[in-house]
Amino acid sequence: MENPFAPVARAAPRRGTLTLLVLLVLGAHLLVLRTAPKRFGPTPDPAAQRAPVFATRSIKPPSATKAAAPAVAAAAAASVEKPVVKPVKKSVFKQNKAVVQEVPTLPAIDFVAPQTIEPPGSIPPVAEEPALSAEPNSGPASSTAALAAPAADAASAATGTPVPPPGPRQTLVTDIKLPESARLDYKVTGGAKGLTYHANAELNWNNAGGDYEARMTVSALFIGSRSMASRGKIVGEGLAPSRFADKYKSEVAAHFEPDKGQVSFSANTPATPWIKGMQDRVSVFFQLAGMLAGNPNGFPVGATISMVTVGPRDADGWTFLVEAGEKLSLPFGELDTLKLSRQPRKEFDQKVEIWYAPSLGYLPVRSKITQSNGDFVDQQLKTVGKPPQ
Repeated sequence: MENPFAPVARAAPRRGTLTLLVLLVLGAHLLVLRTAPKRFGPTPDPAAQRAPVFATRSIKPPSATKAAAPAVAAAAAASVEKPVVKPVKKSVFKQNKAVVQEVPTLPAIDFVAPQTIEPPGSIPPVAEEPALSAEPNSGPASSTAALAAPAADAASAATGTPVPPPGPRQTLVTDIKLPESARLDYKVTGGAKGLTYHANAELNWNNAGGDYEARMTVSALFIGSRSMASRGKIVGEGLAPSRFADKYKSEVAAHFEPDKGQVSFSANTPATPWIKGMQDRVSVFFQLAGMLAGNPNGFPVGATISMVTVGPRDADGWTFLVEAGEKLSLPFGELDTLKLSRQPRKEFDQKVEIWYAPSLGYLPVRSKITQSNGDFVDQQLKTVGKPPQ
């Protein structure tokens, strides 16, 4: 019986097999060394792989030692080049633009308020013309009055007393017959800056015996309206205004204060002396009508009528020349009229023409005002009726 724990004899490996095994191992090592990644080489320096660091420095401008002189600053500002503006490309589509014409204001109201346009420096001193008076005067001022005028002006300036406006002396009222209450509607045609425009005007005249009120309103499309109003007492010499107002957007007024001997203005312009018989720019037309009706033979052709006329900011002397009668063809119809005209006294004064109709109680049926540059307003009667109550 064989011993199971006895060693078993094995055959020795062959030499060729060992040689082949060695070659295989060497080839495997060589392959591993050739294909190994480079990371198995020397470890790279971490600092070499970092991103470069950028340093930021702030440079402060040098502080200004002294302020530049005004001349140097102006020269530097002048040397600054203007920015080049690139042209804007026009749209391919053309747009229809509306042509807007300049619309004139409301000079039509000036037929009851001629505004004297004076260039700077053209208004003569008050001392060059005699002061206005309520007394009649058929001749020029005496040399004594002319010499005394500068002294009076100096005294007025020193004491603050209002100085009378320059102009002729007032015409004495002998008889007066004011027209009855009425409402007059007018057609207005005007020319300004080469444009012709049309408007409507309404004049309301209320004669209450002891009191009166007159209001003129002019209105035009796209322009608006303007009104002027006068109110006061009816006395032996005619109309005695107490307040005159001119309203277009805002109102300015003149206040007659006979107890204080002055006329004051809401426009804060200097006061003017109150003179008996003076009128405003609305009442003057009815005062003239009353004087013509009261004494129709007292004002032949060539006669003049003068009176102080108060506006919204000052007063002036107005003189009207009586001209020959005319037959007018108006929207109202044909009327025989008596014409008065206010001739310009200075280069830029306006010419005012008024036509009164005796058959209508000497109511003003036409008026025309012409500026020195040729612009005009012509107002012609359309209808006559009773005034609103």
